[in-house]
Amino acid sequence: MTLDYLVGEAQIFLLILARLLVFVEIAPLLNSSAIPQIGKVGLAFFASTAVLPWVVRSGVYSIPEIGLGYVFMLIGEVLIGIIMAFFIVIIMAVFQLAGQFFSTQMGFASSQVFDPLAQIQIPLMGQFMSLIATMIFLTVGGFQRLFLGGIYRSFQAVTISSLLLNKDNVIKMLLSSMTGLFGQALVIALPIMGVLLLMQITMGLLAKAAPQMNLLMLSFPLNILTAFLLLYALMPLMMESFEKIIDAGFIGLNELVKAMARRI
Repeated sequence: MTLDYLVGEAQIFLLILARLLVFVEIAPLLNSSAIPQIGKVGLAFFASTAVLPWVVRSGVYSIPEIGLGYVFMLIGEVLIGIIMAFFIVIIMAVFQLAGQFFSTQMGFASSQVFDPLAQIQIPLMGQFMSLIATMIFLTVGGFQRLFLGGIYRSFQAVTISSLLLNKDNVIKMLLSSMTGLFGQALVIALPIMGVLLLMQITMGLLAKAAPQMNLLMLSFPLNILTAFLLLYALMPLMMESFEKIIDAGFIGLNELVKAMARRI
């Protein structure tokens, strides 16, 4: 691709770059402050350059003659990038939320660590589950599927006009994904939560039977030890479930693209 071609299609290139740049800035793993800003801009730039010839040949965009119309198209591309990146954020938040569910019962409720990916303070076990999910995401080729399956297909089907026509479908899908987030995280954390709950009930009964024993201090190390033993035993099954959730998330991303696309 020559520089003259890029300059000649500058208006379409800016629309593509706006969508990809916002997506890179918000999407998990890519939004980390550990990644230099010039790297994020460069990734969005080269991805836009790769997509540009196909977009030009397909005639997806119709550039308006009025400058204000082009500005609205640019804002629409930014909105599409935000929606797609937010959907990926919901998927990765499942694992962090699962760790937060049983972190309190383990006794780690007050232990907060800084998550450089989410840019927030989260419980220790939430960070642990998030790191495991990140490893699995990279193992299954998440970035390749994200750019080839999500970004490329979005340019095949989605424009701001199609998004406005199908905004009700998009809102319903985003709301259903957020409600499913809680259910998936609860399913992942339920085995550990259930065992820790039984331990707390047992400690309560022992405290009634033998009040002279200091079971309050004894319960903290027991809960931590039990939770880590369960994590060690259940980790293979949890990793399989993590992979299934990530696969389901990419399927959901394709469904989101279809929901934003114009109905034929």
